[in-house]
Amino acid sequence: MNPPKRRASRIPRPPMPGLFVRAGAYRLPDDVSRRLRGGHPWVFREAMAGRAISETTGAVVDLMAGNGAFVARGYVDRDHSVAVRVLSRDPAEPVHPGAGTIARRFQRAVQLRWLLLGPDRPTTLRLFAGESEGLPGVTVDRYADFAVVQWYSAGALPWREELLDAITEAIHPRGIYEQKRLRPLGGQAPAEPATRARGEEAPLEVVVDEAGCRFAVDVTAPLGVGFFPDLRLGRDSVARRAAERRVLNLFSYTGAFSVRAARAGATEVVAVDTSAKAHARARRNYELSGLDPARMEQVTGEASKLLERFLSRKRRFDIVICDPPTFAHGQGPGRSFSAASDLAELAGAAGAVLEPGGLLAFASNAAKLSASEVDRALAEGAALRGFELRVIERQGLPPDFPVQPGFPEGNYLKFVLAVRV
Repeated sequence: MNPPKRRASRIPRPPMPGLFVRAGAYRLPDDVSRRLRGGHPWVFREAMAGRAISETTGAVVDLMAGNGAFVARGYVDRDHSVAVRVLSRDPAEPVHPGAGTIARRFQRAVQLRWLLLGPDRPTTLRLFAGESEGLPGVTVDRYADFAVVQWYSAGALPWREELLDAITEAIHPRGIYEQKRLRPLGGQAPAEPATRARGEEAPLEVVVDEAGCRFAVDVTAPLGVGFFPDLRLGRDSVARRAAERRVLNLFSYTGAFSVRAARAGATEVVAVDTSAKAHARARRNYELSGLDPARMEQVTGEASKLLERFLSRKRRFDIVICDPPTFAHGQGPGRSFSAASDLAELAGAAGAVLEPGGLLAFASNAAKLSASEVDRALAEGAALRGFELRVIERQGLPPDFPVQPGFPEGNYLKFVLAVRV
């Protein structure tokens, strides 16, 4: 009788090369890996394939494809819906704080601006677009002799000193201010004033120049300095056509479009905004630009209501500028404006007060709205009011706002110039 066969002992096999994911490394679904390789800088929390992140905010982790191949290296933000932001796609590149990588990237970004904009560059511009230039969650803007750093993720803060040193060395500002716009998972954190990080204390008014016009900004303001560098090309577009024309500026804020139109020779400028404080700042910008504030008609109220009033009184304009906020609370209980749902109605009302052949300058900075959705809103709004529009020009972000082609969210600004026919 043959002896019973012995069962072969099971010898543990080593993991296949590239399939083992070590601590501090996270495997991603294939579609997410493809987006990261293509230049997208964000990994959302729900894209982590169910694996919770154990590292602290600011820690550097590796991101791997499903087969274990290296995809990118990024920093962690445990308190944001974007769980990891990409710092590098080169496994050999040192990106830890103090390595000098971020300083070199900032220096390269500044050199690009000097090359693109030349010696006559505006005194307000974006120096560093972190999402597309190597430190996501951070932007750096220049306002005359002051720099303003905006932090959108606490995970970027370990590179703070390196970045501040780089700003000082590259542009030698009188002072550097920083604004922390950190948004927790539970919602929007309350805005706080910017604080001085380096150098001199800024005056209440920092005066910047654009195309011969001057504007006062407050680099300490919690909700924005009072001037938008990203709309420069849109303002240029309006100014080229404003001479001898009647201009209506809706959502006029501190009057940048109003000033540019008036300096270009507009015969009439009407500014509409819900904020009396914004109107006061617009008058100041008129004065700084050598214009008479009394020649600007300022109306405090909601744009939609005032457009209907202009329409009922048969008051017409040659150019209507419409740059609504993405979302804003209106006057009265339950009233609000949302770019996603109210653009068509607003576009129709704005176009209705145009003379035939008049121009509608329509802008939106809502990242979730595509250019085709803005076009659709214009078409639907015009149809509701019984007229047609023809798009004659489009403008986007100026060259100091570079965007990775694999990061469509970064190309957020849509500016359309349409003629009423």
